[in-house]
Amino acid sequence: MKAQEHINFNRIADAIDYLRQNFSSQPELAEVAEQVHVSPYHFQRMFTEWAGTSPKKFLQYISIQHAKKMLKEEQASLFDTAMETGLSGASRLHDLFVNIEGMTPGEYKNGGANLSINYSFAESPFGNILVASTAKGICHIAFADDSAEALQQLRNDFPNAKYQQILDGMQQNALYIFSHDWSKLHQIKLHLKGSDFQLKVWETLLKIPMGKLTTYGNIAQHIQRPKAARAVGTAIGDNPVAFLIPCHRVIQSSGLLGGYHWGTTRKTAMIGWEAAQVKEVRSER
Repeated sequence: MKAQEHINFNRIADAIDYLRQNFSSQPELAEVAEQVHVSPYHFQRMFTEWAGTSPKKFLQYISIQHAKKMLKEEQASLFDTAMETGLSGASRLHDLFVNIEGMTPGEYKNGGANLSINYSFAESPFGNILVASTAKGICHIAFADDSAEALQQLRNDFPNAKYQQILDGMQQNALYIFSHDWSKLHQIKLHLKGSDFQLKVWETLLKIPMGKLTTYGNIAQHIQRPKAARAVGTAIGDNPVAFLIPCHRVIQSSGLLGGYHWGTTRKTAMIGWEAAQVKEVRSER
């Protein structure tokens, strides 16, 4: 690491520490920039390059994690949670939750009590999978080597949601990806919640052609965050929809496969299977 890059890295580390320690006062950009001795403009650009998100968004993520803890573990009221998080009132807390989590703070607090989730198990070329959907679209696909454990992981996110084991039309459309043309991917509806950064990464993954591979660095370049390859890796690891959002097509720049939530053996098999599918299609033309 060059000397200036090392200095910038230390500045970002100091800024992150400052934000974590002072999030309850909701510090402005200029205040944080002053702490690391750079102009607000330079700090905004530098922080975004290194952290993969803006200082404002990072502050929002810290704030919402604190709010989630208060709502879930301490059963605090929405008003008290907003005040303790440094927000001016429950309306700002509401806006923050909707923006970051895709739900209201009340919905989060009640564990998805008003959310209905259909789920089913199915076989794929790579083992048993669990696929789940809401009225809006597919919200979860995971390889289920242990069916009970896989279902419990789904329930952990929304413990109070209503679950029904049923194969609906949305799930059937999603399962077609193992036997139909990927060019029809647009017919599958998704219901995802995540940060703007995560959603950008997942959207970019959907654009990787079947049978092709890319790198974490290339994804970072594509979303215009060239120094955020590590943050990209984290977002890829948080992908809630296995195979359909093809995080298995991302490898290290060295050519090594890199990690995979459901095992590198399965990742290798998926890459090989897709290459064979593409080769077969080409040979038929």
